[in-house]
Amino acid sequence: MDDHELLGEVVYEPEPAVVESSNVAAFMREYDIESDEELIERTTQSIPGEPESGVEWFWDEVVEYLGIDFYTEYDAVRDDTDGPQFSRWYPGGEINIAHNVVDRHAAVDSPNRNRVAVIWEGEPGDVRELTFHELHRESNRVANYLESVGVGVGDPVSLYLPMVPEVVAILYGCLKVGAIAVPIFSGFGTEATATRIADAESSVLFTADGFYRRGSEVHLKGDADAAIAEAGHVEHLVVYDRLGKTPGSASEADGDEPGPETTAAIPWTADRDATYRSAVGSRSPRYETKRLASDQESMLLYSSGTTGTPKGIVHTHAGVQVQCAKEIHFGFDAKPHDRFFWVSDIGWMMGPWTLIGNHTFGNTVFMYEGAPDHPEPDRFWKQIDRHGLTVFGISPTAIRALRKHGDEWVEGHDLSSLRLLGSTGEPWDPESWLWFHEVIGRGEAPIINISGGTEICGCFLMPLPTQPLKPCTLGGPGLGMSIDIVDFDGESVRDRNERGLLVARDSCPSMTKSLWSGDERYLTEYWSRFEDLWNHGDFAQQDEDGFWFLHGRADDALNVAGRKVGPAEIEGVLIEHDAVNQAVAVGVPDDTTGTAVIAYVVLEPGVEPSEDLREELRAVVGSKHGKPFRPRELLFVDAFPKTQSGKIIRRAIAAVYTDEDPGDLSSMENPEALEALRDPN
Repeated sequence: MDDHELLGEVVYEPEPAVVESSNVAAFMREYDIESDEELIERTTQSIPGEPESGVEWFWDEVVEYLGIDFYTEYDAVRDDTDGPQFSRWYPGGEINIAHNVVDRHAAVDSPNRNRVAVIWEGEPGDVRELTFHELHRESNRVANYLESVGVGVGDPVSLYLPMVPEVVAILYGCLKVGAIAVPIFSGFGTEATATRIADAESSVLFTADGFYRRGSEVHLKGDADAAIAEAGHVEHLVVYDRLGKTPGSASEADGDEPGPETTAAIPWTADRDATYRSAVGSRSPRYETKRLASDQESMLLYSSGTTGTPKGIVHTHAGVQVQCAKEIHFGFDAKPHDRFFWVSDIGWMMGPWTLIGNHTFGNTVFMYEGAPDHPEPDRFWKQIDRHGLTVFGISPTAIRALRKHGDEWVEGHDLSSLRLLGSTGEPWDPESWLWFHEVIGRGEAPIINISGGTEICGCFLMPLPTQPLKPCTLGGPGLGMSIDIVDFDGESVRDRNERGLLVARDSCPSMTKSLWSGDERYLTEYWSRFEDLWNHGDFAQQDEDGFWFLHGRADDALNVAGRKVGPAEIEGVLIEHDAVNQAVAVGVPDDTTGTAVIAYVVLEPGVEPSEDLREELRAVVGSKHGKPFRPRELLFVDAFPKTQSGKIIRRAIAAVYTDEDPGDLSSMENPEALEALRDPN
């Protein structure tokens, strides 16, 4: 069966009992909605004669339905006087994310007070748990520290931290005082970190002495020092002691203050640097969370662009709170017993999204510090078994890599606790999707394959757990998301089973209010191609059965002799070959066809590169997709440049081939792999 046949076949049908007990079904019963199709229509379109319909109706109704607390009720759902580009959601209201995700759960009369908010596992195997009561006290200490150094409403605070439990308290402490949290990916080097600190102009930076990755120590403090030297602005550097290398780390474990005679294993600037324990640990565990306007900035999340200049995405308290909660409740069917694990970093959107969405309902989040295949490729499967995890989200690239290690690494681990799987980041190939569904999910756990972005701290597309699934599908528009597919003239092709550009016809509460650098770039990036349409930049398609699919970034599409194909389609063919472990397809200029396909391949262990194998792989692609798409060159390499979450950085690979500027490489975990691409086999 080829890829097209696999994509066309429904392979998952939810059991009636699963549908009946779902949060989606409960909402439908509440509002007399008969079908999933009607539900999506009611929440994304205003239906004539139906007052309980439309984007504004849904985003108003869902606030009370999900139990989200506003200190002061809003005057209107939305003020769109300035158009969808600058919609103001919940004007007149007062809210704080921290109240909704931690304060109310830690109240004396709350059933969640002593419930576990965070389970954390370090790469060496150490495990810690943090209850909502403990998280509340710690985030209050962070808030009191921030106020002690002059941080107030609207002041940016940067978080350059590994995935340790304290990162949750630091995030929530920032939100409590009204500061703007600026999460920075822990895998960034000096230049990328400095760029974000300088852009945000943060006076406070939280970091760590380091963390563990693939059995080795990764030292973070030195990069933080260098970034501060380059960026300026930082007056207070708070260092979490993960590796035992901060001043007084031996005595801090006993609660003592570090003495001046202590020698640090890392550089230390006495009038600027403080250990986390000395700066935060001595503070009062009591704090009154600030009441903030609905549109008060909550986070500044950076999204990298192909130009190498990161985009500062500005999010609000009300927008992020309502969107994340909506998606976890409906898309991931949040239940009180859930233990939710999404492979991410606090510096990526999925980190805050996971925490805020789940903690709104008092549910438990699992966090992991290290590599997915250390010490062996079954690290995730062991964690699911050991901690009874119920929801597991990961990128398609990471699953492709784990799948290649073989089913034997999954066997022997009890994965029966899993009831939902998740994925995001890039298009799937059908075989890897099916492996994830059948081997990891046992054919019983649906894959909630989502797509949206940092710009909305959420999803444009998201299957509902009550819907059937075809391999690789993203279901359809998320609830409350007015999404369409248009041609290059902006005309809808959604009902024609044609590929087009994914756009938003309306705003949503969590859509960035602008970019930190100003409105001009914001309007140019997202609103300039079509009038009053948000252009997301992805190729999308709705098939004849109503299932939505993505086909990669519009700027990544391989347009060969006037025919377009997504890189994932070429890569999927190559990966299916027994000799191939991983593959990447990129487009480069060609005098004859306009664009030519260049393929890079990582072979399975023990397989040697050869001209015969090279020609065999080229021929396989040609037979599957047609001769024009047969790679002009096929190159053997040892590894691909990837982000820490496992996503391959394709544009950097293409830039190496054409000897051009690769743009922003700040998310790259293994820069040595990029250099090795310059001398392939």
